[in-house]
Amino acid sequence: MEIGSAKILGIHHVTAIASDPQQNINFYTGLIGLRLVKLTVNFDDPQTYHLYYGDAVGHPGSILTFFPWPNSPRGRRGTGQATVTSFSVPADSINYWREHLRTKGVRLEETEEGFEGEETLTFYDPDDLKLNLVAGSRKLDERFTPWEKSPIPERHAIRGFHGITLSEEGYESTARLLTEELGFRKIREEGERFRYEVGSGFVDVPCQPALPRGEILAGTVHHVAFRTPSDDQQKAWRKELVRAGRNVTPILDRRYFHSIYFREPGGVLFEIATDPPGFSTDEPEEKLGTALKLPPWLESSRKRIEAALPKIQLATASQIEKPVNS
Repeated sequence: MEIGSAKILGIHHVTAIASDPQQNINFYTGLIGLRLVKLTVNFDDPQTYHLYYGDAVGHPGSILTFFPWPNSPRGRRGTGQATVTSFSVPADSINYWREHLRTKGVRLEETEEGFEGEETLTFYDPDDLKLNLVAGSRKLDERFTPWEKSPIPERHAIRGFHGITLSEEGYESTARLLTEELGFRKIREEGERFRYEVGSGFVDVPCQPALPRGEILAGTVHHVAFRTPSDDQQKAWRKELVRAGRNVTPILDRRYFHSIYFREPGGVLFEIATDPPGFSTDEPEEKLGTALKLPPWLESSRKRIEAALPKIQLATASQIEKPVNS
């Protein structure tokens, strides 16, 4: 569906729950080679970090973010959740990743999560978040530039999202939202698994009524955000979603993008986020993720916020840098 010229361009970001922030940083920057492009806080809960990882500059479509809740128990993957987050990697990279992750002691799983013709490797982060690497299924998005300080060789580096999997008790209502309201199109179907495409991203919807209902705690996805290119188009989306009977939040200023949120019929929290203004709005690209950044309305509380946050260090594969909020 188009609203005037408004379109969903693909996945903007995926946000998940972690437990220990230092462990999270070490894994995503030092082990799988994403760049920490923004170190900030959850604007709705400023005593919690919000960690953003992505490609070299944090292009929309490459961004995996976390709310670390120290000492959080593990969540439960199940229906009403985004249960798998999949990244694209170059063709012929799966063997490299299998050996790299096995050497580092990461839990691996040979999987049939993908569709026929996709070479897929499943692995789990320290909180048991389920991740896929998918190679060779499509031309890689040339926007996504690997981080130059990544421990992963550029020829094997992650190139943004391949897609997400929404586990649903039933799929029909979710399918109607995707196709009739958000402009996705169904491109594949195998058994009770359906694939929808919009822009540069895929959403897989397996119908899994035997699964328990998901519980969002550490190791699970909190929400999935889709891209829209401008504030005007986001306003158009909000108007149309309200007209369709969705309960949609007001437009919220997330500093690096603007957001609206609503739940799809199966229960997954969706967001539509703008591409601009981007992560260099408050620090230059060469300094992304190297200091705690707060929005203007929280700066007066900086000392109190820093005192409440756990101390962390920025980690790469070869060095541990100085504490950033000591």
